[in-house]
Amino acid sequence: MHVQIERALRDAARSGRLAPGAALPSSRTLARDLGISRGVVVEAYQQLVAEGFLETLPASRTVIARGVGRASPDATEAPSAGMKFDFRPGLPDLTLFPREDWGRAAWRVIRELRPHQLDYGDPRGTRELRSALAHYLGRARGVVAGASRVVVCSGFAQALGIVARGLASLGVRRLAMEDPGHPDQRRIVSQAGLTPVGVPVDQHGLVTDRLAGTRAKAALVSPAHQFPTGSVLAPDRRRALLAWAERESAFVIEDDYDAEYRYDRAPVGALQGLAPDRVVYAGSASKILAPALRLGWLVVPPSLVEVTAEIKKWSDLGSSFIEQLLLAAFLQEGSLDRHLRRMRMVYRMRRDALLDALARHRREWIPYGAAAGLHLMVALPAGTSEHDVAVAAAKRSIRLYPMRQYAFGRRVHPPAVVMGYAGLTEREIGVGMARLAARAAVGRRS
Repeated sequence: MHVQIERALRDAARSGRLAPGAALPSSRTLARDLGISRGVVVEAYQQLVAEGFLETLPASRTVIARGVGRASPDATEAPSAGMKFDFRPGLPDLTLFPREDWGRAAWRVIRELRPHQLDYGDPRGTRELRSALAHYLGRARGVVAGASRVVVCSGFAQALGIVARGLASLGVRRLAMEDPGHPDQRRIVSQAGLTPVGVPVDQHGLVTDRLAGTRAKAALVSPAHQFPTGSVLAPDRRRALLAWAERESAFVIEDDYDAEYRYDRAPVGALQGLAPDRVVYAGSASKILAPALRLGWLVVPPSLVEVTAEIKKWSDLGSSFIEQLLLAAFLQEGSLDRHLRRMRMVYRMRRDALLDALARHRREWIPYGAAAGLHLMVALPAGTSEHDVAVAAAKRSIRLYPMRQYAFGRRVHPPAVVMGYAGLTEREIGVGMARLAARAAVGRRS
């Protein structure tokens, strides 16, 4: 009975039906009105006083405590108006996640799970996944990796933060980064205590001649398929980048975010395979499976193993171990290889559909970048306003991504948009591009 009284009074105070300062009946009066023992009411009042819902004032008056009132509604975001055709770059088709293969792996892992695997484990990651990743990356990407050099993280964002913090602890102060590049990466680097320094990117990748003037002791690059330009780091620049790292005793962080998707030839091997003592290799499941898995990995040089493992440990005591065991099983059973073979065909056809649609509806928009990855950079005619093009497209329920948002600092790039094709079907790509053929979607020239 006293629990029921407590609940009723709490709800009345929280909802505002009883305002702060409102007087309650004496325990004797309330007990008489309810036909119950006074001791029940006294117990309920005492509990609510202890919790701070009630106050006892002189003359034995009991009132709703100050500061208790209507709870604020949940600060949920209003649903944003969705775009029918969202050319978002860097996102795989989430409807094609391999649910059946993943489910079979999950069933086997859970069935065979041992009690010790439910305890806190090695913060670097489970032995099973680190071994499976070392084997897979060596076979598929040419990475020189033993399980002892693999650190499993919660996606690439955490991986980059860990490496940046590790470099900062070793005295690195400046990190060279590709311009244009992903703004989130610049924020992560800055929060880790490093100063990001932009280095231009052209059709051959990072302009390595500019590294000498940065005074940086580390560089972040995506050599297999640069984001957002789509360029591939040329062989001479790969050599120049590694020579710079050796000469300056610097480190290179290799973001290998979607290198598995190459459509005209075998993927370019990882830079790390050429200089495993100077290159930190970073990858994740976000592009090859789904971002929701929150699994990424680092392969670190021997000199960085201890510091990265220590930072990872005190960041979160390790990423979810059960999901790691699932991914390990997925790799060991060959399911990832099968999934990637399927997705390469799907994404190649969607890329071709976008190229065909551009040729039909927007001949003056010129696509750039290697036949790889999940997006294209599309150059607009000189003087075109990226902003106006994006606004006009949005009015037709089409979302485009202006290049300016990826630019580093105030450097001005030629007008362009970045168009992802992985999340749209071939038909949707064709219909969306046809809508862009309307004159109002062209954008003005400044």
